[in-house]
Amino acid sequence: MANEALEAALAEYAAVGKRYVRALEEKGLVFAEAGAGAARCAELRAELAARGVAVRNAGASLSVGHLSPACVECTGAGGSETFSTTFRCHRDCYFCFNHNQPDYDKFFREGCPWEEGLERSAAENESLACVGLTGGEPLLDLDNALALLRRAGELWPGAHKRMYTSGDLLTEASAAALRAAGLDEIRFSVKDDDAPDQQERVLAAMEVAKRFIPSVMVEMPVIPGAGEHMRTLLRRFDALGIDGINLLEFCFPFCNWDEFARRGFRLKNPPFDVMYDYGYSGGLAVAGSEELILELMLWALDEGLELGMHYCSLDNKHRSEMRQKNERAAHAHPCIAFDEGDFFLKTGKVFGPDVAAARPVLEAAGCCDFMEDAEERSLAFPPRYVGTLAGAVREGGEPVQPALCYLVYECEEGESYLIDVALEVVEAA
Repeated sequence: MANEALEAALAEYAAVGKRYVRALEEKGLVFAEAGAGAARCAELRAELAARGVAVRNAGASLSVGHLSPACVECTGAGGSETFSTTFRCHRDCYFCFNHNQPDYDKFFREGCPWEEGLERSAAENESLACVGLTGGEPLLDLDNALALLRRAGELWPGAHKRMYTSGDLLTEASAAALRAAGLDEIRFSVKDDDAPDQQERVLAAMEVAKRFIPSVMVEMPVIPGAGEHMRTLLRRFDALGIDGINLLEFCFPFCNWDEFARRGFRLKNPPFDVMYDYGYSGGLAVAGSEELILELMLWALDEGLELGMHYCSLDNKHRSEMRQKNERAAHAHPCIAFDEGDFFLKTGKVFGPDVAAARPVLEAAGCCDFMEDAEERSLAFPPRYVGTLAGAVREGGEPVQPALCYLVYECEEGESYLIDVALEVVEAA
């Protein structure tokens, strides 16, 4: 006998994602087939885990070797915040998402109010673990970059401080000044489609940075089709002795679609593991980027490269936001728990005919907290009891199908509330 209430609930959540994709397709964007590449990525992930690669943030982050403290604290208890002194940049990357930033045009012309940002953050978190400086290109405004680093050191003496740069403008003098101002880590934003002479200049700048800055990293999006060039770059980075590379899932930033279409790119479908209106301005993942990153990580392990590698997926970019939103509501209700893995709030649920069968089993296991929804025909309970439903059957002998409901804590205009964003049927084991 079918569980119509469960099927209706699952269909409702699935419809949200389909409507999202359909609305963007009507604007001309092109998505891959639903689930395309998922099986291959699952195989690669399993192989990487078997090879000792660390699986973090419920699989949104994979790392081996050196991992920047800032990447740890992005979703860590200490926290990491990034500031800009300017949005000006001498590059014009078609996939740049700075145009999505609030007040972009104003801050491009006038510079960013970084002093105000630092003071506000210090008032909210006096023990911030990591501070980032990005842009635009920070080296176009070296004086303010140095001033920001010095002020961050005063506000958070123990904070790890990093800077993102294309590397084009780095000199021995600026590298020495950055280190004197407290810079602990420099991340070079290498672009796959840079001209050969540009890449040689950046590689030379890395050698300069290694003489002054304690940690030298590369951070770059991995573009589908760039496998051979990426392998060449990884060999070069390793030979230089950099600490590691952040391999970013390549994203479409809601602008310049013509450039993406011209290159034959399609967008990942579904666009997110969990559908939600995320605040990160990076856009939507491009299909094929994740698969190539995982293949490159396996190749690098086979090659014996020594540099650290970190796959930072688009979903990983969202994890910090979820932790900041949801951790404060960890005890909002006895039926709700904060998941330390992916940072969503979750509750166990059963639907329709499963309710009558599940409740006595849950009560026998000591569960006494429930939320009933007559309209949805569901029963919610603390997620730690999902496993007690293993082997439970409803009338007719069908197994009970427990599910996990994902929730997000919202707080706006003085009001707070929970919204449910996903439903996942789980095996009760």
